[in-house]
Amino acid sequence: MKIICVGRNYTEHIEELKNERPDSPVIFLKPETAQIRPGEPFFYPDFSKDIHHEVELVIKINRVGKNIEERFAHKYYDEIGIGIDFTARDLQSELKSKGLPWELAKAFNGSAPVSEFLPISDFEDIQNINFSLDVNGETRQSGNSSMMLFRINYLISFVSKYFMLKKGDLIFTGTPKGVSSVKIGDRLTCSIEGKKLLELSVK
Repeated sequence: MKIICVGRNYTEHIEELKNERPDSPVIFLKPETAQIRPGEPFFYPDFSKDIHHEVELVIKINRVGKNIEERFAHKYYDEIGIGIDFTARDLQSELKSKGLPWELAKAFNGSAPVSEFLPISDFEDIQNINFSLDVNGETRQSGNSSMMLFRINYLISFVSKYFMLKKGDLIFTGTPKGVSSVKIGDRLTCSIEGKKLLELSVK
């Protein structure tokens, strides 16, 4: 199982971090050791003093495929969930300033909590799904999948040109604006269409 992540897929998030708008999807990977199962806490790593939450809709791949045409991409998933791309922002900024890869800031242990998954059939349109993240009861991030620069089926097609997709692979589809720091003791809650699907504590 691999975790494929999409960066810079929401315009307002690009603007809040003063990044350049991409012409094609920005892709990076996390190992399976980054995943946190529902109910498990997030342990604040000792190599960072500025861990940010980035809430994202997550697609679970249900069959093997490569070089998938966009018009057939919908056949490769039937479930959607929500997750957090925890990012060591201080470490990421340092790595970016040196022109180095981001993995140390993005792919560390426990950096990808993921909820249980819901059937796609529960939704009229996957490109019109509201989702949000609360910290200690206060909404920090909220977005709608209609705001994506690159839509889900296009992302699947694009990624499959480079990486063979296998059953159980996860695709994090990007985060909306509102990313901010977390601290030990925080309680994070992630929801899709108002339904709480992921809750975890920072320890």
